[in-house]
Amino acid sequence: MDLTLATQVVEGATIVVVGGEIDVYTAPRLRDKITELVGDGVHTLIIDMEAVEFLDSTGLGVLVGGLKKVRAHGGSLQLICTQERLLKIFRITGLAKVFTIHDSAESALAG
Repeated sequence: MDLTLATQVVEGATIVVVGGEIDVYTAPRLRDKITELVGDGVHTLIIDMEAVEFLDSTGLGVLVGGLKKVRAHGGSLQLICTQERLLKIFRITGLAKVFTIHDSAESALAG
């Protein structure tokens, strides 16, 4: 399975819609996209993970790294995720307390 990435700007926030698998092979593409956006001055990121089918520790590391990058510029990185199997990973690793996780884009934009 591959990784798909699409970006859209909504109400001043950049939403990165991620699909497929975020693993040791594909995570560098997500990392590069986040790095590119931050380099372009985007510091309010929302990662939409509704179409993510698999997430491993490398993917988690990329998300944490992205959070550190935007916070270094006074920004934020929030997640959209309603899939229980992914939410369980965030809870088990303690990252549910690190990331703000929303159930919809509307909620993320309001928050």
